[in-house]
Amino acid sequence: MAASSDCGYSLRAMRLYDFSLTTIDGTSTTLGAYRGRVLLLVNVASRCGLTPQYEGLEKLHEAYSTRGLAVLGFPANEFGAQEPGSNAEIKTFCTARFGVKFDMFAKVTVKGPGIDPLFGYLTSKETNREFGGELQWNFTKFLVGRTGDVIGRFEPKIEPTSPEIRAAIESAL
Repeated sequence: MAASSDCGYSLRAMRLYDFSLTTIDGTSTTLGAYRGRVLLLVNVASRCGLTPQYEGLEKLHEAYSTRGLAVLGFPANEFGAQEPGSNAEIKTFCTARFGVKFDMFAKVTVKGPGIDPLFGYLTSKETNREFGGELQWNFTKFLVGRTGDVIGRFEPKIEPTSPEIRAAIESAL
């Protein structure tokens, strides 16, 4: 049976670059805009004990964006209701508190009913055999290589600037 989203289409037939996104400012785009870059996709939250990881994500953005890394933040409220704000509130918080300049997207559902198709794709064992699996908390990080394949997954407590993540990014670049 093919993996499917709540929208009724097959996730197996989709490629990473096919997914439509809405930026935190409300602009429509697709992951195709990032084709050829290394991506670090992260489900984020503003009221989580791991929220200081925004600082590390911004450091990765500053260190590697000119070499082809795009850090992409996806606010989500599934874990302890730790992202209750509007997109405008989230953007203001991230910018003022952590100086975030990496790309942020509109709040999405990353687990359970109504899961965003992108996160359905990333977490499905059928479409992402090696790195799929339900998210356990905020700040799960998926590393995507230049060809659009998921090449790593880092659980929430692994700091963005850890040697493990930096080595994986360096290898992908």
